[in-house]
Amino acid sequence: MRREMTPPTDRPRRRSARKTNAGRALVLIALVFLVAGCDRFPGGGRGSRGDETAANGAESESVVRGRNVDTVFAVNVTPAVEGEINNYIEVNGDVQSTASIDVYSNTAGEVVRLYHGIGDTVAAGKVLAEIDPSRPGQNFSLSPVTAPISGTITRLPVRVGSNVSPSAPVAQVSRTNELEIVVQIAERFVSKVERGLPAIIQLDAFPERRFDAVVRELNPVVDPMTRTLEVTLRFIGNAERVRPGMYAEVRIITEQKEGIVKVPGDVLIRRFGETFVYVVTDEETAERRVVNPGIEIDDKLEITDGLEPGERVVYQGQNLLEDGARVRVVDTVEPLTAEDTIR
Repeated sequence: MRREMTPPTDRPRRRSARKTNAGRALVLIALVFLVAGCDRFPGGGRGSRGDETAANGAESESVVRGRNVDTVFAVNVTPAVEGEINNYIEVNGDVQSTASIDVYSNTAGEVVRLYHGIGDTVAAGKVLAEIDPSRPGQNFSLSPVTAPISGTITRLPVRVGSNVSPSAPVAQVSRTNELEIVVQIAERFVSKVERGLPAIIQLDAFPERRFDAVVRELNPVVDPMTRTLEVTLRFIGNAERVRPGMYAEVRIITEQKEGIVKVPGDVLIRRFGETFVYVVTDEETAERRVVNPGIEIDDKLEITDGLEPGERVVYQGQNLLEDGARVRVVDTVEPLTAEDTIR
Protein backbone atom coordinates (compact mmCIF):
# COMPACT_ATOMS: atom_id res chain seq x y z
CA MET A 1 0.00 0.00 0.00
CA ARG A 2 1.42 3.32 -1.07
CA ARG A 3 1.19 6.25 1.37
CA GLU A 4 1.16 9.71 0.02
CA MET A 5 3.48 12.03 1.83
CA THR A 6 3.22 15.80 2.05
CA PRO A 7 6.23 17.42 0.69
CA PRO A 8 8.49 18.53 3.49
CA THR A 9 8.79 22.06 2.15
CA ASP A 10 5.00 22.75 2.59
CA ARG A 11 4.90 22.67 6.47
CA PRO A 12 7.35 25.49 7.06
CA ARG A 13 5.31 27.75 4.80
CA ARG A 14 2.11 27.15 6.80
CA ARG A 15 3.92 27.76 10.07
CA SER A 16 5.35 30.96 8.65
CA ALA A 17 1.87 32.14 7.59
CA ARG A 18 0.47 31.47 11.08
CA LYS A 19 3.33 33.41 12.64
CA THR A 20 2.73 36.29 10.25
CA ASN A 21 -0.99 36.44 11.10
CA ALA A 22 -0.26 36.37 14.85
CA GLY A 23 2.27 39.13 14.43
CA ARG A 24 -0.21 41.25 12.58
CA ALA A 25 -2.77 40.74 15.34
CA LEU A 26 -0.26 41.81 17.98
CA VAL A 27 0.59 44.88 15.96
CA LEU A 28 -3.10 45.79 15.67
CA ILE A 29 -3.61 45.32 19.42
CA ALA A 30 -0.56 47.43 20.13
CA LEU A 31 -1.88 50.17 17.85
CA VAL A 32 -5.24 50.12 19.64
CA PHE A 33 -3.58 50.53 23.06
CA LEU A 34 -1.28 53.18 21.63
CA VAL A 35 -4.19 55.24 20.29
CA ALA A 36 -6.12 54.82 23.51
CA GLY A 37 -3.07 55.77 25.53
CA CYS A 38 -2.51 58.99 23.62
CA ASP A 39 -5.44 60.54 25.47
CA ARG A 40 -3.69 59.92 28.78
CA PHE A 41 -0.36 61.57 28.08
CA PRO A 42 0.61 65.28 27.66
CA GLY A 43 0.35 66.50 24.12
CA GLY A 44 -1.90 63.59 23.20
CA GLY A 45 -4.86 65.43 21.63
CA ARG A 46 -8.14 66.85 22.96
CA GLY A 47 -8.36 64.56 25.97
CA SER A 48 -4.76 64.93 27.08
CA ARG A 49 -3.74 65.78 30.62
CA GLY A 50 -2.30 69.01 29.38
CA ASP A 51 -5.70 70.19 28.17
CA GLU A 52 -7.38 68.85 31.32
CA THR A 53 -4.95 70.77 33.52
CA ALA A 54 -5.44 73.92 31.47
CA ALA A 55 -9.20 73.56 31.68
CA ASN A 56 -9.08 73.06 35.44
CA GLY A 57 -6.82 76.07 35.81
CA ALA A 58 -9.15 78.21 33.73
CA GLU A 59 -12.10 77.00 35.73
CA SER A 60 -10.35 77.72 39.02
CA GLU A 61 -9.29 81.11 37.77
CA SER A 62 -12.86 81.77 36.69
CA VAL A 63 -14.18 80.76 40.12
CA VAL A 64 -11.67 82.92 41.93
CA ARG A 65 -12.25 85.76 39.54
CA GLY A 66 -16.04 85.34 39.94
CA ARG A 67 -15.88 85.42 43.73
CA ASN A 68 -13.46 88.28 44.19
CA VAL A 69 -13.96 90.42 41.14
CA ASP A 70 -16.94 89.59 38.99
CA THR A 71 -19.62 88.82 41.62
CA VAL A 72 -21.88 91.84 42.06
CA PHE A 73 -24.21 91.98 45.07
CA ALA A 74 -27.63 93.60 44.67
CA VAL A 75 -28.39 95.96 47.56
CA ASN A 76 -30.81 98.67 48.65
CA VAL A 77 -29.40 101.85 50.16
CA THR A 78 -30.63 104.84 52.13
CA PRO A 79 -28.89 108.18 52.69
CA ALA A 80 -27.71 109.15 56.15
CA VAL A 81 -29.61 112.23 57.35
CA GLU A 82 -28.62 115.17 59.50
CA GLY A 83 -31.45 116.19 61.82
CA GLU A 84 -32.87 115.67 65.28
CA ILE A 85 -33.72 112.69 67.41
CA ASN A 86 -35.76 112.49 70.59
CA ASN A 87 -35.81 109.98 73.39
CA TYR A 88 -39.01 109.60 75.38
CA ILE A 89 -41.00 107.72 78.01
CA GLU A 90 -44.33 106.30 76.89
CA VAL A 91 -47.17 106.14 79.45
CA ASN A 92 -50.97 106.28 79.55
CA GLY A 93 -53.35 108.49 81.49
CA ASP A 94 -56.75 110.15 81.63
CA VAL A 95 -57.71 113.68 80.67
CA GLN A 96 -58.98 115.70 83.62
CA SER A 97 -60.06 119.24 84.36
CA THR A 98 -57.58 121.40 86.21
CA ALA A 99 -60.41 122.21 88.64
CA SER A 100 -63.56 120.22 89.26
CA ILE A 101 -65.71 121.17 92.23
CA ASP A 102 -68.84 119.60 93.64
CA VAL A 103 -71.51 122.16 94.60
CA TYR A 104 -73.59 121.61 97.77
CA SER A 105 -76.72 123.16 99.21
CA ASN A 106 -76.53 125.03 102.52
CA THR A 107 -79.73 123.42 103.73
CA ALA A 108 -81.84 120.31 103.34
CA GLY A 109 -84.96 120.58 101.30
CA GLU A 110 -86.67 120.09 97.97
CA VAL A 111 -85.23 121.20 94.64
CA VAL A 112 -87.85 123.55 93.24
CA ARG A 113 -85.90 125.08 90.35
CA LEU A 114 -82.87 124.29 88.16
CA TYR A 115 -81.50 127.12 86.07
CA HIS A 116 -78.91 125.20 84.01
CA GLY A 117 -78.22 121.79 82.55
CA ILE A 118 -75.18 119.62 81.91
CA GLY A 119 -72.76 121.25 79.47
CA ASP A 120 -73.84 124.81 80.26
CA THR A 121 -71.11 127.32 80.94
CA VAL A 122 -71.61 129.36 84.09
CA ALA A 123 -69.75 132.18 85.80
CA ALA A 124 -68.65 132.18 89.42
CA GLY A 125 -71.58 133.19 91.70
CA LYS A 126 -74.21 132.22 89.14
CA VAL A 127 -77.33 130.61 90.67
CA LEU A 128 -77.61 127.00 89.64
CA ALA A 129 -80.65 125.86 91.61
CA GLU A 130 -83.05 126.85 94.38
CA ILE A 131 -83.89 124.71 97.39
CA ASP A 132 -87.09 125.03 99.47
CA PRO A 133 -86.25 124.18 103.10
CA SER A 134 -89.86 124.53 104.28
CA ARG A 135 -91.42 121.97 106.65
CA PRO A 136 -95.03 121.17 107.35
CA GLY A 137 -96.36 124.18 109.17
CA GLN A 138 -93.13 126.11 108.56
CA ASN A 139 -92.45 128.21 105.50
CA PHE A 140 -88.97 129.44 104.70
CA SER A 141 -87.55 131.45 101.85
CA LEU A 142 -85.84 129.64 99.00
CA SER A 143 -82.13 128.87 99.40
CA PRO A 144 -80.00 129.44 96.25
CA VAL A 145 -77.15 127.17 95.17
CA THR A 146 -74.42 129.15 93.37
CA ALA A 147 -71.39 128.17 91.30
CA PRO A 148 -68.14 128.56 93.28
CA ILE A 149 -65.99 128.92 90.11
CA SER A 150 -66.49 129.73 86.46
CA GLY A 151 -66.70 126.67 84.30
CA THR A 152 -68.94 124.06 82.75
CA ILE A 153 -71.54 121.96 84.51
CA THR A 154 -70.24 118.43 84.13
CA ARG A 155 -72.57 116.64 86.51
CA LEU A 156 -76.12 117.30 87.71
CA PRO A 157 -77.36 114.39 89.85
CA VAL A 158 -80.63 116.03 91.02
CA ARG A 159 -83.96 116.79 89.39
CA VAL A 160 -86.75 119.20 90.22
CA GLY A 161 -88.69 117.67 93.12
CA SER A 162 -85.70 115.79 94.50
CA ASN A 163 -84.86 116.11 98.17
CA VAL A 164 -81.28 117.07 98.94
CA SER A 165 -79.13 117.44 102.03
CA PRO A 166 -75.97 119.43 102.74
CA SER A 167 -73.95 116.21 102.39
CA ALA A 168 -75.07 115.41 98.83
CA PRO A 169 -73.83 117.41 95.80
CA VAL A 170 -76.32 119.28 93.71
CA ALA A 171 -74.00 119.81 90.73
CA GLN A 172 -70.39 119.66 89.61
CA VAL A 173 -68.63 122.56 87.88
CA SER A 174 -65.36 121.98 86.01
CA ARG A 175 -62.93 124.16 84.13
CA THR A 176 -63.01 122.32 80.82
CA ASN A 177 -61.01 125.03 79.06
CA GLU A 178 -58.01 124.07 81.21
CA LEU A 179 -57.25 120.39 80.91
CA GLU A 180 -54.51 118.21 82.31
CA ILE A 181 -53.43 114.59 82.20
CA VAL A 182 -52.36 112.60 85.21
CA VAL A 183 -49.98 109.68 84.56
CA GLN A 184 -47.96 107.26 86.65
CA ILE A 185 -44.22 107.00 85.92
CA ALA A 186 -42.33 103.82 86.85
CA GLU A 187 -39.71 104.34 89.53
CA ARG A 188 -36.80 103.51 87.20
CA PHE A 189 -37.66 106.55 85.03
CA VAL A 190 -38.09 109.06 87.86
CA SER A 191 -34.58 110.48 87.42
CA LYS A 192 -35.36 111.38 83.79
CA VAL A 193 -38.53 113.37 84.46
CA GLU A 194 -38.61 117.01 85.54
CA ARG A 195 -40.85 120.03 85.25
CA GLY A 196 -40.95 121.74 81.88
CA LEU A 197 -40.32 118.64 79.75
CA PRO A 198 -42.40 118.64 76.54
CA ALA A 199 -44.80 115.84 75.74
CA ILE A 200 -46.84 114.58 72.80
CA ILE A 201 -50.44 113.50 73.41
CA GLN A 202 -52.48 111.21 71.20
CA LEU A 203 -56.17 110.50 71.78
CA ASP A 204 -58.31 107.67 70.44
CA ALA A 205 -60.99 110.22 69.52
CA PHE A 206 -58.54 112.04 67.20
CA PRO A 207 -56.17 109.37 65.82
CA GLU A 208 -54.79 111.61 63.07
CA ARG A 209 -53.92 114.50 65.35
CA ARG A 210 -51.40 115.06 68.09
CA PHE A 211 -51.54 117.57 70.95
CA ASP A 212 -48.71 119.31 72.75
CA ALA A 213 -48.35 119.29 76.51
CA VAL A 214 -45.78 120.06 79.19
CA VAL A 215 -44.91 118.52 82.55
CA ARG A 216 -46.32 120.84 85.27
CA GLU A 217 -46.26 118.90 88.51
CA LEU A 218 -44.42 115.98 90.05
CA ASN A 219 -45.60 114.34 93.20
CA PRO A 220 -42.74 114.54 95.73
CA VAL A 221 -43.44 111.01 96.96
CA VAL A 222 -43.19 107.68 95.14
CA ASP A 223 -46.14 105.44 95.85
CA PRO A 224 -44.69 102.55 97.91
CA MET A 225 -47.42 100.18 96.75
CA THR A 226 -47.16 100.66 92.97
CA ARG A 227 -43.56 102.00 92.87
CA THR A 228 -44.71 104.81 90.60
CA LEU A 229 -44.60 108.60 90.66
CA GLU A 230 -47.64 110.70 89.82
CA VAL A 231 -46.93 113.29 87.11
CA THR A 232 -49.34 115.95 85.90
CA LEU A 233 -49.15 117.41 82.39
CA ARG A 234 -50.95 120.47 81.05
CA PHE A 235 -52.20 120.91 77.49
CA ILE A 236 -50.60 123.65 75.40
CA GLY A 237 -52.45 125.39 72.61
CA ASN A 238 -55.82 124.50 71.12
CA ALA A 239 -57.58 121.62 72.88
CA GLU A 240 -61.19 122.73 72.43
CA ARG A 241 -62.53 119.37 71.32
CA VAL A 242 -60.74 117.43 74.03
CA ARG A 243 -63.03 116.30 76.83
CA PRO A 244 -62.32 115.27 80.41
CA GLY A 245 -62.31 111.51 80.84
CA MET A 246 -60.67 110.75 77.48
CA TYR A 247 -57.95 108.10 77.38
CA ALA A 248 -54.55 109.54 76.41
CA GLU A 249 -51.30 108.03 75.14
CA VAL A 250 -48.48 110.20 76.44
CA ARG A 251 -44.86 110.44 75.30
CA ILE A 252 -42.74 112.56 77.59
CA ILE A 253 -39.61 113.68 75.72
CA THR A 254 -36.67 113.19 78.07
CA GLU A 255 -33.82 113.94 75.64
CA GLN A 256 -33.62 116.08 72.50
CA LYS A 257 -30.65 116.11 70.15
CA GLU A 258 -30.27 118.32 67.08
CA GLY A 259 -27.75 118.34 64.26
CA ILE A 260 -26.96 114.64 64.59
CA VAL A 261 -26.49 111.96 61.90
CA LYS A 262 -29.20 109.32 61.92
CA VAL A 263 -30.03 106.20 59.92
CA PRO A 264 -32.57 103.36 60.22
CA GLY A 265 -31.61 100.97 63.00
CA ASP A 266 -31.66 97.98 60.61
CA VAL A 267 -28.47 99.06 58.82
CA LEU A 268 -26.31 98.42 61.87
CA ILE A 269 -24.28 95.19 62.05
CA ARG A 270 -22.78 93.86 65.28
CA ARG A 271 -20.20 91.16 64.70
CA PHE A 272 -17.08 89.93 66.50
CA GLY A 273 -17.24 92.72 69.04
CA GLU A 274 -17.44 95.47 66.40
CA THR A 275 -20.28 97.71 65.31
CA PHE A 276 -20.27 98.79 61.68
CA VAL A 277 -22.26 99.61 58.55
CA TYR A 278 -21.56 99.25 54.85
CA VAL A 279 -21.29 102.42 52.78
CA VAL A 280 -21.52 102.35 48.96
CA THR A 281 -18.67 104.33 47.44
CA ASP A 282 -18.61 106.24 44.14
CA GLU A 283 -16.87 103.20 42.61
CA GLU A 284 -19.93 101.07 43.48
CA THR A 285 -18.10 99.03 46.08
CA ALA A 286 -19.05 98.31 49.68
CA GLU A 287 -16.87 99.97 52.29
CA ARG A 288 -16.97 98.50 55.79
CA ARG A 289 -17.28 101.46 58.16
CA VAL A 290 -16.91 101.13 61.94
CA VAL A 291 -19.33 103.52 63.68
CA ASN A 292 -20.30 104.61 67.18
CA PRO A 293 -24.07 104.33 67.75
CA GLY A 294 -25.96 106.69 70.05
CA ILE A 295 -29.56 106.47 71.17
CA GLU A 296 -32.04 104.39 69.16
CA ILE A 297 -35.76 105.02 69.29
CA ASP A 298 -38.54 103.89 66.92
CA ASP A 299 -35.96 102.26 64.59
CA LYS A 300 -34.13 105.59 64.26
CA LEU A 301 -30.46 105.33 65.20
CA GLU A 302 -28.08 108.13 66.07
CA ILE A 303 -24.51 107.76 64.76
CA THR A 304 -22.08 109.80 66.83
CA ASP A 305 -18.95 108.97 64.81
CA GLY A 306 -17.93 107.25 61.59
CA LEU A 307 -20.62 108.45 59.17
CA GLU A 308 -21.34 111.68 57.32
CA PRO A 309 -24.73 113.07 56.18
CA GLY A 310 -25.62 112.05 52.62
CA GLU A 311 -23.49 108.90 52.51
CA ARG A 312 -25.30 105.92 51.05
CA VAL A 313 -25.67 103.21 53.66
CA VAL A 314 -26.65 99.66 52.69
CA TYR A 315 -30.14 99.09 54.03
CA GLN A 316 -30.84 95.61 52.66
CA GLY A 317 -28.34 92.94 51.58
CA GLN A 318 -25.56 93.96 53.96
CA ASN A 319 -25.25 90.57 55.69
CA LEU A 320 -23.61 88.96 52.63
CA LEU A 321 -21.12 91.73 51.99
CA GLU A 322 -17.41 91.95 52.63
CA ASP A 323 -15.20 95.01 52.58
CA GLY A 324 -14.50 95.97 48.96
CA ALA A 325 -17.23 93.82 47.43
CA ARG A 326 -18.79 95.12 44.23
CA VAL A 327 -22.42 96.11 44.54
CA ARG A 328 -25.31 97.17 42.35
CA VAL A 329 -27.85 99.55 43.86
CA VAL A 330 -31.31 98.18 43.09
CA ASP A 331 -33.32 100.78 45.00
CA THR A 332 -32.79 103.84 47.17
CA VAL A 333 -35.03 103.73 50.23
CA GLU A 334 -36.68 106.99 51.32
CA PRO A 335 -34.42 108.61 53.94
CA LEU A 336 -35.53 109.48 57.44
CA THR A 337 -37.04 112.93 57.91
CA ALA A 338 -34.77 115.55 59.43
CA GLU A 339 -37.47 116.47 61.95
CA ASP A 340 -38.34 113.85 64.52
CA THR A 341 -42.13 113.65 64.56
CA ILE A 342 -42.36 110.94 67.26
CA ARG A 343 -45.23 109.04 65.72
